[in-house]
Amino acid sequence: MGQVTIYLEEDTERKMVAAAKSAQLSKSKWIAELIQEKVANEWPRSIVELVGAWEDFPDIDDIRSDQGKDTNREKL
Repeated sequence: MGQVTIYLEEDTERKMVAAAKSAQLSKSKWIAELIQEKVANEWPRSIVELVGAWEDFPDIDDIRSDQGKDTNREKL
């Protein structure tokens, strides 16, 4: 497991400590989770859980139904 040293301004550190405490995590674990969220290649669980939440949400065909046909691009 790698280690990283970071330097924070006092105000930023104070906010980070409060956020970690609020989440009931150590500072290291809070920062690690934040980094994991930023580099994830998947949707966050909170977003995935919204799938199907709107029964009347239109599908892609409904959304595109009133769009006309695209014109051909000019050749360069």
